[in-house]
Amino acid sequence: MFTLDITESARDDLAFLKPFAQRRILDAIDRQLIHAPLTPTRQRKHLRPNDLSRWALRVGKYRIFYDVEEEPGLVRVKAVGWKEHNRLFIRGKEYRLENH
Repeated sequence: MFTLDITESARDDLAFLKPFAQRRILDAIDRQLIHAPLTPTRQRKHLRPNDLSRWALRVGKYRIFYDVEEEPGLVRVKAVGWKEHNRLFIRGKEYRLENH
């Protein structure tokens, strides 16, 4: 079982969203990331190298970006945004996942 750490920045990202979306995202984080955050599924995928995170969780149009530290068993949620077609938005501004 993994421990969750939602960064201050990710909390600010969540606060930008409507309460219904916040609840939906937090529920998905609890369900999907505590037990097997490193197992790819239809909702969880490993990302190409970028400036934001190594993993993304899809919840409808929303994306939760996170990294995992296997020791000590920590999932760090770093950002929350949403997709419109192939464009990602975080706090209302378009964000490009830049490669390293």
